[in-house]
Amino acid sequence: MSQAITPVRTRIAPSPTGFLHLGTARTALFSWAYARHFGGQFVLRIEDTDVARSSQDSVDQIIASMNWLGLTYDEGPIYQMQRLDRYKQVVEQMLEEGKAYRCYCSPEELEAMREGQRARGEKTGYDGRWRPEPGKVLPPVPSGVEPVIRFKNPPEGDVTWDDLVKGPITINNREIDDLIIVRPDGVPTYNFCVVVDDWDMKISHVFRGDEHVNNTPWQINIFQALGAPLPKFGHFPIILGDDGLKLSKRRGAVSVTNYEELGYLPEAMLNYLSRLGWSHGDDELYSREQLVSWFDGTHLTKSPAQWDPAKLAWVNSHYMKQADDAQLAQLVRVQLAKRGIHAELPTLQAMAALFKDRCATTVALADWLAMYFEPVTPSEQDLATHVTEVVKPALITLAEKFADIEWTKAAIATAIKETIATHGLKMPQLAMPVRALVCGRVQTPSVDAVLALFDKEIVMKRLRNA
Repeated sequence: MSQAITPVRTRIAPSPTGFLHLGTARTALFSWAYARHFGGQFVLRIEDTDVARSSQDSVDQIIASMNWLGLTYDEGPIYQMQRLDRYKQVVEQMLEEGKAYRCYCSPEELEAMREGQRARGEKTGYDGRWRPEPGKVLPPVPSGVEPVIRFKNPPEGDVTWDDLVKGPITINNREIDDLIIVRPDGVPTYNFCVVVDDWDMKISHVFRGDEHVNNTPWQINIFQALGAPLPKFGHFPIILGDDGLKLSKRRGAVSVTNYEELGYLPEAMLNYLSRLGWSHGDDELYSREQLVSWFDGTHLTKSPAQWDPAKLAWVNSHYMKQADDAQLAQLVRVQLAKRGIHAELPTLQAMAALFKDRCATTVALADWLAMYFEPVTPSEQDLATHVTEVVKPALITLAEKFADIEWTKAAIATAIKETIATHGLKMPQLAMPVRALVCGRVQTPSVDAVLALFDKEIVMKRLRNA
């Protein structure tokens, strides 16, 4: 698929019953990228008809996730619960035209119906007892029962569509029953609302997860009953966790914003998510602009994608290295503030520049930079191995030299070289204990560059503690 319907209009329609999880974020990304590739529009719709479980907190989190990923929408957020009058209008029209009907079955009747079907070895489903047909006598309307409204699904024939991901799919109408489109409380159901919304909003392409494949025949039949143009449908396979089971809100998935809190960059998350179910040759790392330029709806995979935390960390480490130091300083400042550490941005910018190559996340970067602001505790093994009786006199000499120099990288390097020469040591014999005492660890970037970013008094104090 490289030719698009004009104009292209895609949408993402999360339910605000929890956080925006990774599968929905990927769907949003692909829908956004497709619209941007073809110069179309991308709509954010909030499907909040599950009144009992929907919350404003979830809405806020969904919007925050979209904003963090940079998935800007051209329209929205549009809330279904603000469109109830429109749904009611369409339902009344369907009732008048005989395309929908009222059903007065109680939950107990429906359960008895299903029990009987199971006992006879039949497929369970609504048996159409309230479905009006020529010459059929309907049961008497029970008093005090609020009916549901059902869609009068075609009883025969096939529903076929050419799925943008999976290819041709056919489901016989005998496999689906008369769908409830309005509940007893008057609130319409998902499969009905989504059709009216996509119709009214002129959605040209519907991208969504595999779990919606079975909803599509009902929706296509409702579109056709309304005389509405059909969008193109594309269903992405699921994302599996590292345990091989489906990621979901209820099983192991965390929110998109949680990855922000864990120190991942939005550019990296966008890049990594796009590779879960789509590819552009062997390219692994690419910009947002490249993704938009390449994403024409082809090269979408039919098989489930595997979530790989190690791969995500690798991608993020690439973007950490490429990141602007001022941007990283802002992000790591937030991470340090969570630990009660308040640092100035110019200082953090220099620190971020020095350490970012060693870090996969801004949390890891904050772990490194904390040594500049809080006491460190070298391991007993490092102290025993490196801070020996042979080297302690050299540490005292170095501290004394530091007291008299201008605190620059060049002057620090000179003081270290002079101390090495005075005590007949090699560079690692002095540099390793200095790192252990000052930094709390023995592996760091160049020791003179690391020390230059410390307050001089802190360095001398930590060296004198040897």
